[in-house]
Amino acid sequence: MSTWKDRTVLVTGAGAGIGAGVAELLVRAGATVVGLDRDTAALSRTAAALTGARGTFEPAAAELTDVERLAAIGWEVRAAHGGIDGLVCAAGIQRYGTVDATDPGTYAEVMDVNVGGAFNACRIGIPLLRARGGGAVVLVSSAQAYASQTGVAAYTASKAALLGLMRAMAVDHAPEGIRVNAVCPGSIDTPMLRWAAGLFSQGRDVEEVLAEWGRAHPVGRVGTPLDVANAVEFLLSERAAFVTGADLKVDGGLTAGLAVALPEEGA
Repeated sequence: MSTWKDRTVLVTGAGAGIGAGVAELLVRAGATVVGLDRDTAALSRTAAALTGARGTFEPAAAELTDVERLAAIGWEVRAAHGGIDGLVCAAGIQRYGTVDATDPGTYAEVMDVNVGGAFNACRIGIPLLRARGGGAVVLVSSAQAYASQTGVAAYTASKAALLGLMRAMAVDHAPEGIRVNAVCPGSIDTPMLRWAAGLFSQGRDVEEVLAEWGRAHPVGRVGTPLDVANAVEFLLSERAAFVTGADLKVDGGLTAGLAVALPEEGA
């Protein structure tokens, strides 16, 4: 892992899940992480967990759809740190429904947070990276950008859109020394996944549901936020200096296989 001392990274969705995992890894490696989340209580929990770490965690509450608040945060970061070395867009929501069962308000919410939130964060983040002479952006997409489960039309559309945004920014900002990539996780043990497991548990224990979902991945388990954070840290670091416009699957092999299995020999 790279040395992150004297480096500043802006992380959205830093209150919980993958965003919190990325923030923790980077702060423990010595970075200053400016953590954005709309949930102030979650930000406080992340900050408390990082007390005594090598780096620092600076919480900043914000709705990613609030462009004025984001602009103010951008100015604050510029004044305090002169810019940033990395940006991680990990904030996101999950909603369920087919196209005809998803009301326009729900569709707008998913696209506003998952795509619009990343777009707005990058609007303030790119100039902050430029101020440091370059750096890296990582968007958190999903394995569902490639292959969808049933009943997640808006979510799948939003995660596929993030890959298009990533490629556009990679081409636009490469001449400025700014690299842009994405990670595409499979099922990761986060509060959002546990919420979904409870939603579809039909009375079963959530741990049982998570274990069942884990068995759908060739590695035999769901992932952890640290699994994704390690991949994000690599893409942010100089070890990935020749990597831009790439989407890295961190999905335990989920999208590598086909659901159709050959019969057992002799069956």
